[in-house]
This record gives sequence, structure tokens and C-alpha cells, in this order.
Amino acid sequence: MSLAWLEAAGAWVLPAFLAVILGAALFRRVPAYSAFIEGAKEGFDTFLTILPHLVGMLAALAVFQSSGALKALTSFLAPYFRPLGFPPELLPLALLRPFSGAASMAVVTHLMGRYGPDSEIGRLAAIMQGSTDTTFYVLTVYFGSVGIVRERYAVKVGLIGDAAGILAALLVGRWFFSA
Repeated sequence: MSLAWLEAAGAWVLPAFLAVILGAALFRRVPAYSAFIEGAKEGFDTFLTILPHLVGMLAALAVFQSSGALKALTSFLAPYFRPLGFPPELLPLALLRPFSGAASMAVVTHLMGRYGPDSEIGRLAAIMQGSTDTTFYVLTVYFGSVGIVRERYAVKVGLIGDAAGILAALLVGRWFFSA
């Protein structure tokens, strides 16, 4: 069955969405262009507010990776995680995922290239990538944009959620793909 009609319909989704927004603005007598410009100004202010937080976090992450600390930490932790059934190949992904989506995606891409997407490592990495979040990145952006300095329980809860996602990825992935 050809999906050409779906591709053709997909090309019209964004213009139709914009037409609906402009139609609603016209109906409600809202100056759409002025509202757009005002929103863009607010977005730029938000970007300037969170930029120092992002630069700090990304610089620390780059130093962590480039210095070899990630590799050393992975080598140190591997003997403790192996008896638990946690593949040591997935440790860099588990360690980087709370910090950066791009860095963790690079690890997933490397694992897919080395082991293949249909391997156990590839499947578990894909599930782990989709089951966890970039906790520190999200907290940096959202808390930085509204000026929250004390994160209270957000970091703990986010990391517990990431640990639950990693554990669920291992258990569900092995259960679902076991022969």
C-alpha cells in the first residue's frame, strides 16, 4: 500500500496549522504579527537568561568526557554492574544520559554501529535512550529560565526516574526480546 497520500497530506499540515492560528487571531481580533514579535522578544530574553547555565553545564560535560574521566568511571563501575546483568557497554550511556541528549545519542549511535540495532546491546540502548531523560539539562533550562536557584527535590526525583527508566529498559528489553 502506498503512503504517498500521507506524505502529500504531511506537506500541508504546517501551512494548515498556521492558517488556523491566523484565522483564530483574526476571529478574536488579535494583532497576530505584533503578538508574534512580542513572543519572539520574550523567547530571546529567555535564551539570554539560560545561556550561562547551558554553557556551564556543557563545558563541564566536555571536560568530563575529554579528560578521560568518563572512561575511567566506566572501567571502575563495570565489575560492580556486570554481576547484576548490566552490560558494561551501556554504562557510558547510563552515565551521560542525565546530562546531555546529544552526548547520549552519540553513544547510542556508536553502539548501533558496533553491535547493530538488532543486537541485545542495540535494543537495550534504544530502550534506555527512550526511557530516560536529560534530567540536568531539563532542570538547567527550565529552572534557569524562571530563576529558580534551589532545586529542592527535583534532582533527586529526576535521577530516581532515570534509574527506574534504566532498570525498566533492562528488564522489559530482555523480557520482550528473549527467545
